[in-house]
Amino acid sequence: MKTAIKPQGCTNLRLRRLGRLVSRHYDAHVSVSGLKTTQYSLLSHVLHLGPLRPVDLARAMNIEASTLTRNLKPMVGGGWLTQTEGPDARSRLISITEEGRAKRAQAQAHWREAQEGLNELLGVERVLALHALLDESLEILQQAGLADDRRADHE
Repeated sequence: MKTAIKPQGCTNLRLRRLGRLVSRHYDAHVSVSGLKTTQYSLLSHVLHLGPLRPVDLARAMNIEASTLTRNLKPMVGGGWLTQTEGPDARSRLISITEEGRAKRAQAQAHWREAQEGLNELLGVERVLALHALLDESLEILQQAGLADDRRADHE
């Protein structure tokens, strides 16, 4: 009887390492626009989903409310996002400004360069296979109740 081959090493470590390397690659490109990739993602989410309440934005981005609050401050300070009163006195709405739209468009050009560069480095076939494997794995983990990230990416 043949013994089944099992993965060697830690899957979590490998995924984290890959994530760090890919993040560094995107950060190097997007930072040319003056934004961090997290800020670009925040602008993208508000552009596609806004205006919306902070709690809904945090949920869409799968981040803690305190993290969102911390990330919003420089974006509002930079004039790229606004926080206004919502439908009732206790709620607020996050919206993207015209300056935010322009900054996001500038960053998107650099994000595309990063994506094309990664496609070139890894090969389009490998990136497509990686996307398929990641999407399938995310679906399995979500169905198993291990993830609460059902948002669509808006980059």
